[in-house]
Amino acid sequence: MKYIFALVDCNNFYVSCERIFEPSLEGRPVVVLSNNDGCVVSRSNEAKRLGIGMGVAFFKVKDFDAKHGLVALSSNYTLYADMSRRVMETLCNFTPEIEVYSIDEAFLNLSGLGDNLTDYGRRIRQTVKQWTGMPVSVGIAETKTLAKIANRIAKRSPEAAGVFELTEQARIDEALAQTGVENIWGVGIKTCIKLKREGIKTALALRGVDAEWMRRRFGVTGVRTVYELRGISCYELEDQPPAKKGITVSRMFGRKVETVEELKEAIASYASRAGEKLRDEGLAAGAMTVFVMTSRFVDPRKRYFNSRGVNFPTATNYTPELIDYAAGAIERLYKKGFLYAKAGLILGDLVPEGKVQGNLFDAADRQKSRRLMRAVDAVNIKLPDSRLIWAAEGIGQSWRTKFAKRSKRYTTQWDELLEVV
Repeated sequence: MKYIFALVDCNNFYVSCERIFEPSLEGRPVVVLSNNDGCVVSRSNEAKRLGIGMGVAFFKVKDFDAKHGLVALSSNYTLYADMSRRVMETLCNFTPEIEVYSIDEAFLNLSGLGDNLTDYGRRIRQTVKQWTGMPVSVGIAETKTLAKIANRIAKRSPEAAGVFELTEQARIDEALAQTGVENIWGVGIKTCIKLKREGIKTALALRGVDAEWMRRRFGVTGVRTVYELRGISCYELEDQPPAKKGITVSRMFGRKVETVEELKEAIASYASRAGEKLRDEGLAAGAMTVFVMTSRFVDPRKRYFNSRGVNFPTATNYTPELIDYAAGAIERLYKKGFLYAKAGLILGDLVPEGKVQGNLFDAADRQKSRRLMRAVDAVNIKLPDSRLIWAAEGIGQSWRTKFAKRSKRYTTQWDELLEVV
């Protein structure tokens, strides 16, 4: 069966989310910042033209405000997640087969939809824009790798106008000749360096290499990339996301933390969030790793990083239990005299919550725990502005990550709805 994939990718996703609800940002250089407003994580095209790189520290471009009218905003993850959901729901109207690849990308199966694929791509683009306000680019090809290349062209070529179809051989050859190996989906930095040492600098050159030579040098993944460039599909749509192997919750603190009490409050908050994630996925964790660290940019004598692993006697997603284990790890990790910049936890050994192996010496009432968690989660979903929190998380939480420039959560908070005056 001949596959036809479309990769739909939101343009400058975080910035576009902000512009949908604040049209005055259109045409201006805009950047969205990471936690604690530290680094640039999304840029408008105007900001890119000013030379602002991805990941650059914000203090390095602060003066662009006065010089170029730069607008900097804190990350608004609640808004971005909801806008992503709306875009993906819109895309489901165009095909029953869709793989949500990331928060701002999705692969669609367009096989069997006829020859006017470019027109269909334009319909997708126009509908997403009309229904959600989100600008997207659409790349169409017979493999996922070629669809990625087509999408890159759709973003950069004025003639493409946001949609580029890569199904004709002559057009494929031209596109691959203009695509460097560093811009091929799945080709990492180390692989790119090795390929260039062999004189393989473009996607066209990589397509022509011997598959057996590729397998010896780069394994099965490298061979699949070659076949994908030849139009032979090796990656099907994943309509069900793969099972998670771990859940991580970590944050930079809004200010440096010095006391063990504040560290325990922070890790309790992270454990609570991790428990919510576990229950949302229908999972339980059998192990936890807790870590703490100071800033990397202080005197080496004042740096500290350490972690501690904990194996649970019975896999769990019960928040009070997770908090107890996390707090115990913090007590063993804490060293007085250091200024901590970040802490976090990683849950591992994940199993379906309905298949937890029992423990003969487990005295906990697991059914009662599940009922309590269902009740707490139901309240927090229904009343997000009046969330139930655990006492161990603290009240003031002055250590929380700062979002000094965050916009309103227009789509999820009643008191932050868009106002028309």
